[in-house]
Amino acid sequence: MKKIVLTLALVGSLSFASAYTKEDRINDMHDMAEAMNTIQSGFFYNNYDTVSTGVTSLSAAIAKVKPPMEEEDDKDAMAQYMNVKVTMTNKIVKNINEKALTILQRFKNGDSAQAVQAYTKIMGQCMKCHREIRHW
Repeated sequence: MKKIVLTLALVGSLSFASAYTKEDRINDMHDMAEAMNTIQSGFFYNNYDTVSTGVTSLSAAIAKVKPPMEEEDDKDAMAQYMNVKVTMTNKIVKNINEKALTILQRFKNGDSAQAVQAYTKIMGQCMKCHREIRHW
């Protein structure tokens, strides 16, 4: 747990160093997909260490995700009011982080059914973003 918090703090401080671009977001999405695959492998092999590695990777990747600079820096007040992408992105990041920690806690306690349910809810958050923000 301490490793996750330390990783989140380190990644968070590094993410403020430069502008976040669409390419950065694409790379972070790839990292998130790999982390989700790692978690799923941990479920299939009933391996806590693999699940923990996946959750740590997912938390590190999601901590970097934010709207690209061009979405945040829109100067038009009406566009900012109508653009809920920033708010929605922040809410999805928070929800994924909470569910990732739930996966780790539930799987460690032997409640794999609830851990898989939290995994499914993370997938729902991913699809919500892709559907509503990316218009898939």
